Amino acid sequence: MTALGSAHKRDLRGELKAILGDAPPVQWTIAGRTAAPDLPPQMRGEMLDLVSNAGVRARAFLTGPAGAWAGLPAVLYCHAHGAKYDIGAIELLTGRPALQQPAYGEALAKAGIVTLCVDMLCFGARNGDTESALAKAYFWRGDTLFGAMLAELSGALDLLAAVPGVDAARLGVFGFSMGSTHAFWLGALEPRLRAVAHLCSCADIEALIAANAHDRHGNYMTVPGLLRLARTGEIAGLIAPRAQLMGVGLQDTMTPAAAVAIARADIAAAYAAAGATDAVTFLISPDTGHEETPDMREAVLAFLTKALAPTA
Repeated sequence: MTALGSAHKRDLRGELKAILGDAPPVQWTIAGRTAAPDLPPQMRGEMLDLVSNAGVRARAFLTGPAGAWAGLPAVLYCHAHGAKYDIGAIELLTGRPALQQPAYGEALAKAGIVTLCVDMLCFGARNGDTESALAKAYFWRGDTLFGAMLAELSGALDLLAAVPGVDAARLGVFGFSMGSTHAFWLGALEPRLRAVAHLCSCADIEALIAANAHDRHGNYMTVPGLLRLARTGEIAGLIAPRAQLMGVGLQDTMTPAAAVAIARADIAAAYAAAGATDAVTFLISPDTGHEETPDMREAVLAFLTKALAPTA
């Protein structure tokens, strides 16, 4: 727990929203759609041309099982960073070297799950302004790039919930690396999410700074004043009592053992306080680095399938 005590924790969501900046709510509409080529027969997919209420255009991909959709669970997929600014949302269809195959669009479609992924600012089809330039512009205006990204993801969740054939009561989020950070932050701030799965980023930031291991994170993740409010695990702990899966590799320089131990303890404490210890899963891989292992892939798919199953 932070030094500010339990009274502070009760309003932590509001405090976090305040330091993220004043990004206005984002409402995405679909301005155009194109069928995605070369998909396996058991899935369907589309590339979407999105336009926000502020006139911002973004590319997205929507995937799911072949055939008609009716009452299906859905996952908002948060793409990774890896300094590969040209990839972005197409990761849902093509994957990336650090992830297992097949790509998650196909894997989740086989599990009967609809999935949406949107290009984040400076990634994919939005690869124009650099991450550094965008982060500085937001800081100088008193805002954060991270807050703008989360606002866009919240708007993407609205869009996903409204897709015909999607059950808006069975929504989850998943991400790897940068996508992992987006996923557990969005899970902390968005009560609509029933399940949150994240791989290879959840570690205590103060411990990373102490070990001089924090600089591998991109500028997008900088939120001024964050460490005065909460540790990483306390943020992810706000997901309790909803289902959460945290996976990391301890040979990853961004998730070293000491920093992971603090985050894990904070998350576990939150779930214990909520009487929901069975709702959180920790998958700690001692011998692997910044990569999704076969065990992680199996665990994520099983977790999302179970957590997003119809309720009795």
